[in-house]
Amino acid sequence: MNNELNTDKTDLFIITGGPGVGKTTLINGLANKGFTIATESARAIIKDQVDHNGDGVPWKNKQRYAELMFRESLKAYHQIVDMHSDRIAFFDRGLPDTLCYMKMENIPVTEKCYETIKDTVYNKKVFILPPWEEIYETDTERKQSWDEAVCTYEKMKETYTALGYDVVTVPIGNVERRCAFILARV
Repeated sequence: MNNELNTDKTDLFIITGGPGVGKTTLINGLANKGFTIATESARAIIKDQVDHNGDGVPWKNKQRYAELMFRESLKAYHQIVDMHSDRIAFFDRGLPDTLCYMKMENIPVTEKCYETIKDTVYNKKVFILPPWEEIYETDTERKQSWDEAVCTYEKMKETYTALGYDVVTVPIGNVERRCAFILARV
């Protein structure tokens, strides 16, 4: 697989990290400042699958869940690209997050999946939020233990780095501080 990224869309930024680190709060903070955002689809997928008695949830059918995540992440990407001009946009997770999940769960990754990830153009700079134990909590959609959350962070960092992204760690802090950190670097 050719890991070279196409980074023509320099105004599309991914915010990633393990579960429960404040990504959604940060994305909402950026939206409140007028930026275009794409929200994470994981919670919506899980809620929809539970509501409809589907098996596409991580505790039942990990492969189906990964397929749904990949499809929804790609759909969100195209919605932002189709509607936005030269404005900066932020994504609560990107397609490489699904790749990371698939690798962590030993789900086969097709060449087509790799090619789609390579061809889906984000800015080369990716912002990652580190584990933050003080705010971490589980709920009906987030069932990972603290140790699993830390492992996910490490694997996300490895995945993005292996794909050629420049991973920038966003310091722990309130949403205003985190927004300012990111905006100073875009």
